[in-house]
Formats: sequence, C-alpha cells, structure tokens
Amino acid sequence: MSALIYATGERQADLAEALDITQGQVSRKQGGTALWSLDDLDRLAAHYGIPVPDLLRGADHAVSRLPAVRRAAHLGGTQTTIVLD
Repeated sequence: MSALIYATGERQADLAEALDITQGQVSRKQGGTALWSLDDLDRLAAHYGIPVPDLLRGADHAVSRLPAVRRAAHLGGTQTTIVLD
C-alpha cells in the first residue's frame, strides 16, 4: 500500500480515515505486523478505484491501474521534498 499512498499523494492518516481504521492500524498493516482483512481489501479497492485482483498483483501493477484522477500531480504529493544546495 505504500506505493499507492505515494502515487496518490496521500498520508497514512488519509487512508486510515477512508478505511475507517486508525493510522496506527494502517502502519501495522503496511509493516506486516497486522494482516489486511478481506473487508480491508474491498475498501482499499473502492478507495483507489481499482479491482481487488489488481491490488494483489503487486505494487507496480496496482499503481499502473490507478485511475488518472487518483494520481497525484507530483509523486508523493506534499510528502516529498527535495532540497538542492
């Protein structure tokens, strides 16, 4: 899910709100210390606008299936800052 969060410019808190779980639960699920339920996958698919099988085929595939309206104008949204000296 990290790749989808990055590609859409969301934060874990945004995803947590969409899934009606806490940011901590999203963090644990992303980190592998908690499992994603089938209900979670259904809500994830609806949130990102892609079918569940596309979520399960890997990060690159899932990101490639994101509808254009869900993609951030700049990868990482406001989360990515590059400072050049």
